[in-house]
Amino acid sequence: MPKIISLIVDYRQYYLQGIRITLELCFVSLALGSMLGSVISMMKLSKHKIIRFIASAYIELVRGTPMMVQIAIVYFGSYALTGINISAFLASVIAVSLNSAAYVAEIIRSGIQSVDKGQWEAAKSLGLTQSQTMRTIIFPQAIKNILPALGNEFVTLIKETSVASTIGLAELMQATNVVRSTSFDAFNPLLIVAFTYFCLTFSISKLVGLFEKKLSYTNKTELAN
Repeated sequence: MPKIISLIVDYRQYYLQGIRITLELCFVSLALGSMLGSVISMMKLSKHKIIRFIASAYIELVRGTPMMVQIAIVYFGSYALTGINISAFLASVIAVSLNSAAYVAEIIRSGIQSVDKGQWEAAKSLGLTQSQTMRTIIFPQAIKNILPALGNEFVTLIKETSVASTIGLAELMQATNVVRSTSFDAFNPLLIVAFTYFCLTFSISKLVGLFEKKLSYTNKTELAN
């Protein structure tokens, strides 16, 4: 234990920088992934077969390949295809955003499809267009199922972004590798980073759980009224 405390104190700047970069990468990637995922989910729900096929193909391709490979393709492929070197952070943001978009698209699609079909029929009888129905009736109800799932996606991203260390991004896992090589201690820094990841994911999971309870309470109140 004294050895671990000493490592935390002596190398705290590496760990703090790693935590900051990890959270920045997750926040930015989830935001971009949510926007792209929204578009893909609408494509998946489209009446046009070609559009649905494109969306389905994208989702299956992304979900069927490891994120580590996707990050490497973006990082090294950007130079191979365009001759432009992009930073490790930008490459990670692009790859993680594209990866997250596939999962977010399925989250949004399932959230929308969880709304009773009678809502569509009622809106149609009122003369609302499909876009108006989606914007004013369906999506406000679906959001109660979508937001908690997005919180869980954020928790997943925190763990999965550790693979960005393979291209040298100074996130939490890469910071740990630096500490291991500098301190000549191969084991204890791993315990520290494991506990750090646990603290981050556990805290966010609890916040997501509280949010889900609040939404559940709101739903019960609305039904009672």
